[in-house]
Amino acid sequence: MTAELVRGQNQALPWTRLEIGVQADRALALGAVLVGEAGHALGGAEGVALPGAPPLPGLAVPGPPAPAHRLAVDLGALPAAATRVDLFLALPDGPHAPVRFGALAAPRVLLLGPGGEEAAGFAVTGLAEETAVVAVELYRRNGAWKIRAVGQGYQGGVPALLTDRGIDPGTAHRLGAGAPGRPVAPAPAAPRPDPDPAPTPESPGSAAPSGGRVDYTHPGRRPAGPAGGHPYATPAPAAPAPPAAPAAPVPVAGDASGWSMEERLHNQVWGMFEDLARTVAAYRGAVEFAEDRRERELDAVLDDPRTRTGQGAADARAAASERYGTLVARAQEALDRDLAQLAAESQVVEPALPPALAGWESPVWHAYRPPEQPPLSVRLGDLGLPEAPELRIPMLVRLPLERGLWIDAGRLSDGEGESRPAGLRALAAGSAALHATRLLAVHPPGGLTVHLLDPAGSGAAAFAGLRSAGLLAPAPQAGAAGVAEVLERLTRRVDLVQMAVRGGARDALPPGLDTAEQLLVVHDFPHGFDDRAVTRLRYLADEGPAVGVHLLLVADRDDAAGYGPLLDPLWRGLLRITPLPDRHLADPWVQHLWTFTPPCVPTGSAVLETVVGATARARRPGR
Repeated sequence: MTAELVRGQNQALPWTRLEIGVQADRALALGAVLVGEAGHALGGAEGVALPGAPPLPGLAVPGPPAPAHRLAVDLGALPAAATRVDLFLALPDGPHAPVRFGALAAPRVLLLGPGGEEAAGFAVTGLAEETAVVAVELYRRNGAWKIRAVGQGYQGGVPALLTDRGIDPGTAHRLGAGAPGRPVAPAPAAPRPDPDPAPTPESPGSAAPSGGRVDYTHPGRRPAGPAGGHPYATPAPAAPAPPAAPAAPVPVAGDASGWSMEERLHNQVWGMFEDLARTVAAYRGAVEFAEDRRERELDAVLDDPRTRTGQGAADARAAASERYGTLVARAQEALDRDLAQLAAESQVVEPALPPALAGWESPVWHAYRPPEQPPLSVRLGDLGLPEAPELRIPMLVRLPLERGLWIDAGRLSDGEGESRPAGLRALAAGSAALHATRLLAVHPPGGLTVHLLDPAGSGAAAFAGLRSAGLLAPAPQAGAAGVAEVLERLTRRVDLVQMAVRGGARDALPPGLDTAEQLLVVHDFPHGFDDRAVTRLRYLADEGPAVGVHLLLVADRDDAAGYGPLLDPLWRGLLRITPLPDRHLADPWVQHLWTFTPPCVPTGSAVLETVVGATARARRPGR
């Protein structure tokens, strides 16, 4: 999956050899600047790569202006003093060439791996009067290379861009005039809140103010209704915004694409998930940018013996700290604004969720009726980030489950090591029973059969309610014999259905075969399992989901350490969740680590008894 970066976001580079691609609807010039510790071009004009210029170590020579470019970079071959590579785009000369980036569709920059695979993309949006723009930068931090989406534009074109990197104005104008980019005289001075040209979350990244806000929306997220009806809809190109920004539209539940309200709500929740991930990524990237800039400025003061002491040094340090504080404050302001909009959307979406997607505290459960069709997805818990402690995003997974679930009864990750809270095993058993209850409740009567393997009987109390309501398959005999019997029966079912599907003879299944979805709950694994049973469990975990046999495993991985690497594929193939809040799940867009909060029934609530009772009554013979 190609990651879609937003301005300020960074991503680690797993390779030292890569390519930067550019896609645009008009011919653009591509160039690069090698930057040293002080933020200046390495070697002055000799650190600038332009079309037709001599090659630089680690950088291929950029090609002439074109709608598409591919520039090879070898990070291992760059000069040791180079800490950053700024890659910029410039408008070419010509009678029919556009005079500003605002007249073009947003160019797109791609990060390409050694084999040409796309690893990340960045659409350079929010430009207006600029004629040159730093699209992305490759930078080294703590010995590792990363890429950051920048989008920093300059009205003064290539000369202004190079001057900002420490090249004297005369040389910068000479280089700009020799490059295919149009050398434009610097724009008239305009009031700016801060002379720092660094991109911030509040500004579209232009050296000249444009008054717009950053659009954190992924291009794939679009509202179901007319454009502008959703607070995160990507605005269509239009005339410059009026001085007073209009109020944000009121969020509406189900404001996403989909054929049904359930599908629209599912997609809206995932859109909120993505928006929060990218909003926080932009904030973290902006703060990291501010920290890097402050460190470079302070290092520059200390490196020069003439400026490291005295009042001048104190003034320089104070100015660097002030610029850092300004950038961080702007980043926080943008984050707070976007979090407020997401919180408003959450307040209207959460009450509208159907039972399969709702929390146990939702009033929708009090009017619960067994459904006639299985749902599109189911809620496993909530996800959150430390920057937004009050905002919780429902964690939704599609049904039927494509992967089994593993409730970790052993350890929680705390960022500095691992800990085992007291009573975690009992909490894991209760969490498994709660997940099984929800899965039974959201399937139509007879649509899901739940098998419980608990050889030692340690989870009997947690599953007592489901057992007494008749919602579990008949209990197998105790010990290893019961484990072998259940696994044999489910393995045979998987083999029969696979043969029927491959042979196109689904109607030829044995008449007594249970055609409902099957959920195997294994508690206290690997107690009661021998080598043959472990092999069958792995087979069910791998082959079962495709033919309607799913796994819910409650286990402490340390208890199965005696099997060594034999069980590594099993753990990797399951979705790990925890019975207590834990920060261990990564999103698919920017790979933040999210805190997973498991579901729980409010204290004193009888909702669980109500749902179990209604589900049991609907499954009685004759109903």
